[in-house]
Amino acid sequence: MRHIKLLLLTLLVCGFWSCNQGGAVPPTSLTSPNEQIKIDFLLTEEGQPAYAVSFKGKTVVDTSTLGFDLRDMPALGKGMEIQTVDVSQFSETWEMPWGEQREVINNYKQMTVSLKETAAPNRMLNIIFKAYDDGIGFRYDFPAQAGLDTLIIMDELTQFQMTGDHRTWWHPADWDCYELQYYDTKISEIDTTGKKGDNTAGFTPEHAVNTPFTMKTSDGVYLSIHEANLTDYAGMTAKVDTANLLFTSDLVASRRYGWSVKRAVPFQTPWRTIQIADRAGDLIESNLIVNLNEPSVIEDMSWFEPTKYMGIWWEMHLGLNTWKYEGGQHGATTERAKTLIDYCAEKGFGAILVEGWNTGWERWIGFPDREGVFDFVTPYPDYDLKEVVRYGKEKGVGIIMHHETSAATQTYDKMRDSAFRMMQELGIRSVKTGYVGPIQPEGEYHHGQYMVNHYRRVLKDGAKYQVAINAHEPIKATGIRRTYPNAIAREGVRGQEFNAWANDGGNKTSHLPTVAFTRLLGGPLDYTPGAFLRKLEDFGKGHGRKLNDLNTTIGHEIALYVVINSPIQMICDLPEHIGNHPFLEFIQDVGVNWETTKALDGEPGDYVVIARNERGTDKWFVGAITDETGRDVEVKLDFLEPGKTYNAKIYGDGDNAHYETNPDDYEVSLQGDLTNESTIKLTLAPGGGAAISLLPAGE
Repeated sequence: MRHIKLLLLTLLVCGFWSCNQGGAVPPTSLTSPNEQIKIDFLLTEEGQPAYAVSFKGKTVVDTSTLGFDLRDMPALGKGMEIQTVDVSQFSETWEMPWGEQREVINNYKQMTVSLKETAAPNRMLNIIFKAYDDGIGFRYDFPAQAGLDTLIIMDELTQFQMTGDHRTWWHPADWDCYELQYYDTKISEIDTTGKKGDNTAGFTPEHAVNTPFTMKTSDGVYLSIHEANLTDYAGMTAKVDTANLLFTSDLVASRRYGWSVKRAVPFQTPWRTIQIADRAGDLIESNLIVNLNEPSVIEDMSWFEPTKYMGIWWEMHLGLNTWKYEGGQHGATTERAKTLIDYCAEKGFGAILVEGWNTGWERWIGFPDREGVFDFVTPYPDYDLKEVVRYGKEKGVGIIMHHETSAATQTYDKMRDSAFRMMQELGIRSVKTGYVGPIQPEGEYHHGQYMVNHYRRVLKDGAKYQVAINAHEPIKATGIRRTYPNAIAREGVRGQEFNAWANDGGNKTSHLPTVAFTRLLGGPLDYTPGAFLRKLEDFGKGHGRKLNDLNTTIGHEIALYVVINSPIQMICDLPEHIGNHPFLEFIQDVGVNWETTKALDGEPGDYVVIARNERGTDKWFVGAITDETGRDVEVKLDFLEPGKTYNAKIYGDGDNAHYETNPDDYEVSLQGDLTNESTIKLTLAPGGGAAISLLPAGE
């Protein structure tokens, strides 16, 4: 355990305040409303701000220093003194327009510490701490001050000093890719050497991880480090000092300009967050990330309706069709779109996504200059966009637009207004954006300040034209969906497509039990579940290589509609593959918008059990998934409304199910006369899962 020798802070602060405030001594500690979490602020002997965090009386983050490395001026951090300390408390309840729950309690205590350098140039810095019952957040605030108009930040020096060699779930920090495998090691064993993914194009710092990453202490405390309200700033990764069990912020830099962040003063940084719990499921139920964002700037979101959708997409990954028009295998045809519309209308699905509809796919990737390739308004000759929209409206099925930018950001900035205006005129309310490839202009990265601002412009334009954004190859989710609820979902994970063609064999069986306690803590995920065909070796002719088998059972796949939080859920497979599979019924019934969410059980990387109550109904749905270890799970139904009786339909693994040898084995069973005192026992096969629909008796 690492300790820094401290000044006698109480005397230092008391001395200042005795002179200026009539002897009052400001507090330098802050507790959460339930008093289980405590933040201590302090100054080191060198006058550098630092903090420590305890949970239930035990230190979980040891003394960690704060500061900045700046360009053209001295580093900011040492030689500071406290000017004032202000403490306040706030509580409100706000409503999600869509999401994992309707009402969100935002209850915290806040401490603002105002600092000033004791020597020239006497710069000022405020540090704002918020303590919640589910964790903490802190941010830097640069107030307006003479002689400081602009800051160029080379790097931020925020530390997270761990108190032990915790078990950690992490993935490497690639500045251009957020789609890498997760690893389960101790902090001392974190090693990112050679751990790059299929889509990795950018810089990967050695021994640095991306957020959220989650830890479990030896005495059973769960910690997850992330950031909230990433606005006009570079994304934060974390360098790892494995010997000293220390994480230090490492901002994504611009190679074009040679710095990480340039901001006019005054400004505030994103929040640095630490979720804290003594039960893994409490991390999932935490609202820390969204609560640290500003209220919605969009007054009316009634134009967006959460839905399930199908698409012209999976068939391209299977090599049956192509995105490009040339070659005779084009997938996005009017005829194919109408076939999917008919199927969705029959099964009750709300929309279809059409990829490859617009010109440009012949040279969208692999070319050094991709600016001007796509225009986002011109369809290929075999796709009649207006006719597809008309036919969809006739059948009650919406269209999801697709804008693959090929990371040519300047083209998308120029064309987006006309593209969104066309969508509004056609009544298309959502778009899936994509940024495959190295960012143009050269020298920028997906997770740098340049792209953070680009993605925000897309959200603002979407709000203007009532367009909801599902961003792929995005920046990480940091709760901005509260401020811009048209940020409905994003990828930012190794998604379903990796199960089709990844060189490393696809996503591991433990992938989604890990994602539930890491990536999904940031916000909704468009994972594109719904692959019914578990063995894909018969396909792949479009890739010239054998495709992977999916490393889970069909029971695991169906449970994802509850485990994964998203207001848009894809049924990715083809109607020809789904047929009349009994599990299709669960997808038809399950909700996508929730009144409340309960994380019933689970351990990161091992298994997870989640229950959700559909918004506006008495229906509950449960999803349970496991890694390669089969296990028995007891689902206590104490979340059900007292005094009511429910009937359950269980879609799970068959007796002989196994993700390697028999992934298609399934079973459907019924249980009736269930109350909030009942328990349902599930047997999950290796790599398996189960889904439960719970409907009030009589429905």
